[in-house]
Amino acid sequence: MKHPAQFSEDDLIATFFAPLAGEAGLRLRDDAALMQPPPGRELVLTKDLLVAGVHFFSDDSPAAIARKALRVNLSDLAAKAAEPLGFLLGLALPADWTAEWLAAFAAGLGEDAANYRCPLLGGDTVRTPGPLTISVTAVGAVEAHKMVPRDGVKAGDRIYVTGTIGDAALGLKLRRGATADQDWIGALSDADAGFLRDRYLLPQPRLALRGALKGFAHAAMDVSDGLAGDLGKMLRLAGMTATIELGRIPLSGAARRALQMAPRLIEAICSGGDDYEIVCAAPPAKAASFEAAAAAARIAVSLLGAASPGEGALSFVDAGGEAIHLVRTSFQHF
Repeated sequence: MKHPAQFSEDDLIATFFAPLAGEAGLRLRDDAALMQPPPGRELVLTKDLLVAGVHFFSDDSPAAIARKALRVNLSDLAAKAAEPLGFLLGLALPADWTAEWLAAFAAGLGEDAANYRCPLLGGDTVRTPGPLTISVTAVGAVEAHKMVPRDGVKAGDRIYVTGTIGDAALGLKLRRGATADQDWIGALSDADAGFLRDRYLLPQPRLALRGALKGFAHAAMDVSDGLAGDLGKMLRLAGMTATIELGRIPLSGAARRALQMAPRLIEAICSGGDDYEIVCAAPPAKAASFEAAAAAARIAVSLLGAASPGEGALSFVDAGGEAIHLVRTSFQHF
C-alpha cells in the first residue's frame, strides 16, 4: 500500500471512503450529497465529535474507533425513534497516520454502515497537528410528528432504561488501570474484564426500540454522559423530578461483581458516561404495552421509578430510603 505522502486528498477519498458511499452520496464525486426524504417523514439530524484521548484511546483498534464514532450517533437517532438514512464524516488525521491504519478504519466503518443500513453520504478529510478527531453527522427519518422529544415527560410517567448501566465507565477505569482501582481490577475474571472493556469501546445503539418509543413514550434520550446527569436533564426540561432506588438500576453480572468488591464504584456507575443506553418515559396506561413492545424487539428495559412535578434535583436512595450523595452526576467536557 502507498505511503501516506503519496496520497492526495482525492486519492484518499477514492481509495478508502468512496466504496462506502450510498446512492445519495453520489459516489463522493461531488461537494454535497443529494437526499430525498422518504414520503411522509421528517428528517432527524445529530452530530457527535470524538477526540483521541477524550472519547477513545489512540492505540485502540482503528476498526473499533470507527464503529464507536458511528454508533454513538446511531444511539441518538434511536432515542428519537428515527431510522438511519446515512451519515457525513469529518476526519482530522494526525501527522503519523498510515495507509494501513486508515484501511482498517474504513473497513470497520464500512461493516457497521452496512449492518445498520446507514451509508456514507460525504464529508471532509484534513490533516491536523493535534490528536485524531472524528466528526460524524447522522441523518435519520421518522414519521411526521412522531419524533420522541427529550422534554415530553409528564407527571406519573414511568421511567425506563434499556440494557445495563455503568459497564462502560468501569471499562474505562479498567483501560486506564489507575492505582486506586487495583483492588477490584486485579480480582476481576478475564471474562468480566473483557466484557467491560468491550462495553466502553463498542456501544450498542438500541435502534430496535424505535417502534416501542414511537408508540408509547412521551420522552427519550440516550445515556451518553451518565444516567444521573442525563435523566436529571430530561426531567428538568419538563419541570419534573424523581427518586430512584439504586437497586432498580440494571447492572450486568460483571458490574455487579465489581461493585461487590468496591462499593465506591456506585458513583462511577451512576454518573460515568458512554453507556449509550436509552432512558425514556411512558404514561402509566401505556407502560405494559411499552414493556411488551420492547420485549418483542428483544430489548431489555428496566423500570427505574416515576416522574413527579418539581424543580428539585433527581435523587437516588438506597434500599432503606437513605439518600445517596453523588459528588458529580455526569461527565463534563468543561
